[in-house]
Amino acid sequence: MRYFFILILCVGLFSCNTATQKPSLVFATNPVIAHRGAWKAKELPKNSIASLKEAIRLNCTGSEFDVRMTADEVLVVAHDAAYNDLTIETSTYNELSKFKLSNGEKLPTLKEYLLVGMTNNTATGLVCEIKPSKFKDHNALIAGKVVQLVKELKAEAYVSYYISFSYEIIKHIKAIEPKAKVLYLDGSKKPEALKKDSITGLDYLIYKLKIHPDWITEAKDLNLVLNAWTANKSEDIDWLLANDFDYITTDEPELVLEKFKNFPVAKEYELVWSDEFNYTGNPNPLKWNYEVGFKRNQEQQYYTDSLKNSRVEKGILILESYKEKVANSAFKSTTDPDWRKNQKYGSYTSASLHTNGLAQWTYGRIDIRAKLPKGVGLWPAFWMLGENQPEVGWPECGEIDIMEHVGFNADSIFGTIHTKAYNHMIGTQRGKTIEIEKPYETFHIYSIIWTPESIDFLLDDEVYNHIENDHKTTAEWPFDQNFYIKINTAIGGMLGGRKGIDDTIFPQQLLIDYVRVYQKKKEL
Repeated sequence: MRYFFILILCVGLFSCNTATQKPSLVFATNPVIAHRGAWKAKELPKNSIASLKEAIRLNCTGSEFDVRMTADEVLVVAHDAAYNDLTIETSTYNELSKFKLSNGEKLPTLKEYLLVGMTNNTATGLVCEIKPSKFKDHNALIAGKVVQLVKELKAEAYVSYYISFSYEIIKHIKAIEPKAKVLYLDGSKKPEALKKDSITGLDYLIYKLKIHPDWITEAKDLNLVLNAWTANKSEDIDWLLANDFDYITTDEPELVLEKFKNFPVAKEYELVWSDEFNYTGNPNPLKWNYEVGFKRNQEQQYYTDSLKNSRVEKGILILESYKEKVANSAFKSTTDPDWRKNQKYGSYTSASLHTNGLAQWTYGRIDIRAKLPKGVGLWPAFWMLGENQPEVGWPECGEIDIMEHVGFNADSIFGTIHTKAYNHMIGTQRGKTIEIEKPYETFHIYSIIWTPESIDFLLDDEVYNHIENDHKTTAEWPFDQNFYIKINTAIGGMLGGRKGIDDTIFPQQLLIDYVRVYQKKKEL
């Protein structure tokens, strides 16, 4: 009987111990770091206990917060150097705590914050930003106290990263706690410099990374962690997702979580080519070639390589069309049977860019975010041709029209394929039209998803045309080969000019925010 009671006692003690154990922490498999907690949607105070709990509830992979030290060396969670007109570093915690946050909370201490972050939390890391001190000798002191407190509370597993604008703080943390993961915020150092100093990664302002896109590739090659702040605009979030960042620091965690669920990178795709147009001047000659002259479909525009007709400004590719007289460099005589050579002048100028000879792909997803030009007679298009076109000609090479729009149908676009068996010359092309809201006022995303079995045409991520491979011959399906991208605004022609050309509309601009090409990730 005595052994029975001992057995019962042991089982009871084991059960109590198991019940009080903290759940294991496995960080969520999304890139979302809630900036100062998840505060915005529910109008919570930033850096509050409530905003931390909301980030945990949302299952963000991280929740960022800011740490400062009071005059009596209490570590508090606060972003600004002043709190209710009191300078934090020269005020005591007792003085500061008299003032409540907007939801009634007192100013949280770091100890209180960490303890809450360790409770009922199985997936959200704590991203601890240590604010530099205005006192020269305090940076190392604050960093040391933060790391010491984390150790005392046994919170190491919960603090996913230490971050700071102070390189001194970052390096000091690595010196006193070599296993700590640290990210630099300032944006002033190249990835190779961070790697040399054993810094875990970079956490830079989005703008800094857009003007140094090579740093993204370099960081990945060096196995550095990539984070960016603060991504609140839809286009910035898309850009970071497209470039497969490890983390995205945001005031809009709900939006990033939703986008991440449906983003191509999350669906086993990877970005293999893009132009984000984060430069100024001519389109990048390593990515784009020009068409020059009269080209096809009896169109009236004369394509040029002039900066006037195609240029990059403020992160946008502009293809601009004009009503103007321009000499035709291919002119032979007015009696030449070729319409491209019997016109001495063109009456309109425009631009046509393509990737032929620079980049071609077989299968993948292509996204183009753009705002269309407006007016009867215009015919903007994003399309693709098989790279064997010089050998076999059109339509045998195949054509994929990602998006076409004609100005006389203001509220619609269409996506089409052309092949030897299916093309507009014999009236058998396979295409569909979809209504579009404000294409001249709003940017939309025009896409295809192209596999060996089908091609889907999408508007703002919604499929509106699905074409399956008939598995017959290349006359029906010439799409198992490399294709290249073409972007242009045509004027007039067999389709665009069916209802004439309104000469009062010029100049007109086709605006392109980005072009991105994804392909399935290769299996290792």
